[in-house]
Amino acid sequence: MNEQNKGHEDLTEEVVNDENIENQESDSVIDETVEQQADEVEGNEAEQLSEIEEVKQEKEALQDKLARLQADFDNFRRRTKKEKEADLKYKSQDIANDLIPVLDNFERALQVEVNDESTNSFAEGLEMVYNQFRQALEQHGIEEVEAEGVQFDPQKHQAVMQVSEEGYESNQVIEVLQKGYQLKDRVIRPAMVKVNE
Repeated sequence: MNEQNKGHEDLTEEVVNDENIENQESDSVIDETVEQQADEVEGNEAEQLSEIEEVKQEKEALQDKLARLQADFDNFRRRTKKEKEADLKYKSQDIANDLIPVLDNFERALQVEVNDESTNSFAEGLEMVYNQFRQALEQHGIEEVEAEGVQFDPQKHQAVMQVSEEGYESNQVIEVLQKGYQLKDRVIRPAMVKVNE
């Protein structure tokens, strides 16, 4: 029996050793699996963090783009508002350009000397129409450019002659050869003037 017990013990010991070896092998496989899973989790976390960073950068880029678009839209709205205001302010310019030559002709007609009674009353009627015409233009912001006796202003005057006369300052307008007109603050026709040197 001793030999049988010994044989059983050897066999038991061999089985236990085999089981220990198998346990060690399965422990090492488990350790490797745990390590792989830990590496995968760390890899996934790193991927997730990089994806989060990408999403944050995209969000910031979109917010920047949105802010730029909003600023562009605000600028466009202000620009169109100014253009509309300018259109309203200067809406009479086209008609003023057409009527100013008519006003010039009225003034030429009024410069004709009248000697008898019948043409005198005609001239008075013509002057009344002229005054009414000027008032209508002034109501729409069309006014004569101040020229004679003032300092030459290249924005409002066009010098066609330059002379040297005593009694006038340098660059002073001596004579107006053709009246200039402005619509509100915009010159639509500069005055043609003679300027002192």
